[in-house]
Amino acid sequence: MKKAGILNRHLSGALAELGHGDGVLVCDAGMPIPAGPRVVDLAFRAGVPSFAEVLDGLLAELVVEGATAASEIRGANRAATALLDARFPDLDLVSHERLKELSAGARLIVRTGEARPYANVLLRCGVFF
Repeated sequence: MKKAGILNRHLSGALAELGHGDGVLVCDAGMPIPAGPRVVDLAFRAGVPSFAEVLDGLLAELVVEGATAASEIRGANRAATALLDARFPDLDLVSHERLKELSAGARLIVRTGEARPYANVLLRCGVFF
């Protein structure tokens, strides 16, 4: 049994299958989930687990070379804006509609219980060497 890191077996296994350039969408409970990508749904209750908890857990285990979020986050969700700006100085911003389109090409979607708007980010996996 693992003693540290991500303990959820479905999420841990999905992360192990990712490669350079693969997309991982970390999303709030309200984001539409497209058909196609593998989904690990962690949502339990509104706000549990939070977007911040899940994002930081993923960043501890993944190499990320880029991130994209919806530009609408700037006016609608100060906490998520601050979190993303702190984690990704070169954050790409697109419209929420474009982010939904891009999410269809993700390899993995991780749904959180986050209940604040636009708490979504598409991560692009990097390589550790």
